[in-house]
Amino acid sequence: MSVYTIPQQLIGLIVWLVITFIAAVLGAQASINAPEFYQSLQLPSWAPPASVFGPVWTVLYLLMALAAWWVWRAQGFLAAREALSVYLIQLVFNALWSWAFFQWHNGALAFGIIIVLWLLVAATINLFWRIKPLSGALLLPYLAWISFAAVLNWTVWRMNPALLGQ
Repeated sequence: MSVYTIPQQLIGLIVWLVITFIAAVLGAQASINAPEFYQSLQLPSWAPPASVFGPVWTVLYLLMALAAWWVWRAQGFLAAREALSVYLIQLVFNALWSWAFFQWHNGALAFGIIIVLWLLVAATINLFWRIKPLSGALLLPYLAWISFAAVLNWTVWRMNPALLGQ
């Protein structure tokens, strides 16, 4: 049962969408030249084309915002502050990864960030699941994508030491 009225819920949904997509925009700022940079890298045969990343991330950000909104809606920010705070912190690491990899061309830093991000997303799933299982479940594709991205990050970094550092 929601602790908010319908108008408050709609405003809350908009707020969680805006917060989540701010992280997306901040990451996108670092990724403006990502397709060209990505194509300049030596890639493993299983690496997806650059055109896949935008649509996948759009869906993931939408699922993330909905998950956070449902947690907020179920308990409010104060009651769910631990879960929602971890969610907000993982958004920072999410955006930071793009800067480390695509702007700073630092494969090691990007890999470290994505490992921390993975841990934060796993913690968020656990915390969300306790409040609203559907919210935790909505983050499972995100965790799966980050798992894949971590392996890709490691592999591309190791294949491109001249472009991504030792």
